[in-house]
Amino acid sequence: MRLPFTEYIKDNLVLFDGAIGTQLYNKGIFINTCYDELNITRPKLISEIHQTYMEAGADVLETNTFGANRLKLQKHGLEDKIYEINNGGAKLAREVAGENIYVAGSIGPLNLRLEPWGPLAEVEAREIFVEQAKGLIDGGVDLIILETFSDLHLVQQAIIGIKEEFDIPVLASMTIGNDGNSLFGTPPELFAPKMIQWGADVIGINCSVGPKPMLDALEKMTEVVNVPISIMPNAGTPVNVEGRNIYLSTADYFAEYTRRFIQAGAGIVGGCCGTDPSFIKEMRKAIQSIQPRKIIQRNIQVKTEGKIIQAIPTCEKSSFAQKICKGEFVTSVEIVPPRGTDPTKPIEQSKLFKEAGVDAINIPDGPRALSRMGASYLSLLIQQQANIEVIQHYACRDRNLLGMVGDLLGAYATGIKNILLITGDPPKMGTYPDATAVFDVDSIGLTNVVNYLNSGSDLGGNPIDKPTGFYIGVGVNPGAIDMDYEIRRFEWKVKAGAEYAITQPVFDNELFFQFMKRIEHVKIPIIAGVWPLVSARNAEFMNNEVPGASVPDSIMNRMNATKSKEEARELGMEIARDTIRELKGDIAGVQVSMPFGKSKYPLDVLKEVL
Repeated sequence: MRLPFTEYIKDNLVLFDGAIGTQLYNKGIFINTCYDELNITRPKLISEIHQTYMEAGADVLETNTFGANRLKLQKHGLEDKIYEINNGGAKLAREVAGENIYVAGSIGPLNLRLEPWGPLAEVEAREIFVEQAKGLIDGGVDLIILETFSDLHLVQQAIIGIKEEFDIPVLASMTIGNDGNSLFGTPPELFAPKMIQWGADVIGINCSVGPKPMLDALEKMTEVVNVPISIMPNAGTPVNVEGRNIYLSTADYFAEYTRRFIQAGAGIVGGCCGTDPSFIKEMRKAIQSIQPRKIIQRNIQVKTEGKIIQAIPTCEKSSFAQKICKGEFVTSVEIVPPRGTDPTKPIEQSKLFKEAGVDAINIPDGPRALSRMGASYLSLLIQQQANIEVIQHYACRDRNLLGMVGDLLGAYATGIKNILLITGDPPKMGTYPDATAVFDVDSIGLTNVVNYLNSGSDLGGNPIDKPTGFYIGVGVNPGAIDMDYEIRRFEWKVKAGAEYAITQPVFDNELFFQFMKRIEHVKIPIIAGVWPLVSARNAEFMNNEVPGASVPDSIMNRMNATKSKEEARELGMEIARDTIRELKGDIAGVQVSMPFGKSKYPLDVLKEVL
């Protein structure tokens, strides 16, 4: 059962459908036809359009009622069918949407100006909007969307009239020109707070222009309002080709801008004129790469062949997980896979760490996009031959969704239980800069994928023979430049199913404590990354060439002041040990890196906690 729309949008990114008019036009419906009347004359056609958008991944279906108001229907002699058309449109969308998808009742502007610039009185305008809304609400819509308004005065009457008469959420959306202002010249930083003041629950912009001008306007709106913002652009500006309006923007282009809209603060996205289900499908992929569509609970029962399968509880997934659940301090060492085919050295090092009391070995997956032995193969060899658990890193960069699911099922079948999901460094910074990246999803989307598998189903919701039991880890950077964005992504990862996190190397303890304070509301264990510096040059390398690492000036100055290689190494080890001492009370454990592949460095750092 769906939550009230205003509750759902607090914690979820929302995808509306695309154009209905464009779809009808493409199906041969003449432009002079009353599209709204098709709700009662050709309901099957309208239902089919709704169905294609739902299958493409839309969270919200809009009714085919944009022009179904008294004034516009009068032009077609249909003023006596206002309720029937709106109610029928709502019921068609509701029938397709079922119980899980939302339905928005579409209401467009009127074709008359308000007094004193036109003949329409404010009270009459309100009556017209209320009249249309009643049919939609009686038909089962979850919210009303007022869209493509250019006159701020008119949208004011629509908002006030509907909110005074009905207890239903209202999304009020203006349309803008290429200059970013409404078609009557009102800037977004003015109309956005006004619509909230009049009672709109959600505000936004749609139609008329493509993604770029809308992104510019969105950035202005986020500075003046603190409610969810909706962005629904056209597929660019239409070009007339042999008598037909052709929109030139592609679905891939829309997907890229979907990410930009969300990063800029949009909570709702969708498509307007010129968009079709292919656009919505690509936009859904873009959203899934940032946030899962649905929050999957940790312990989910899956029914397959008449049997109820219980997902594996977190604390039973691995020895590493069990130790964290007991509140015991865990230790792990990062071993980077070799560049060639010989795994002897990392296996022998793993045995050494096992004997010393280290809990797990971290295996990075193509760090810095360098060509190395696959992390999954080395993980399997170490776990089998060194008899120590591994934390296999898995990057989204190199595989499509189908390949990722196959890899993950295979990894779990071979005994890999702990996994760290990362987006992956872009190929341009690595061994083969001309190699292509896949990035079907990022680490948030991949966390959602693994959570599905842990729940006993594939991405389509189809049961698998038995659920996987991965202990799901994610990365986080306490020293991120844009900390608000980093924390927002971290929250999404937890909602997607993350059960622990490993940080980038920590050098600035005060910065780390500030970060921990800001994520107190997110209750998953944090494992701190620790990098033992071995020289001033090593510190410079970490500061300038390792993504996410930041060595503060105080440490750089201390490293630069050393007189010999030996003094620099000892200072680096002491700094790492001091970091663990100071952080230990706030973290679940540490991951210690191994500079230059030398096992003595992490052993030296960990000697006080092993």
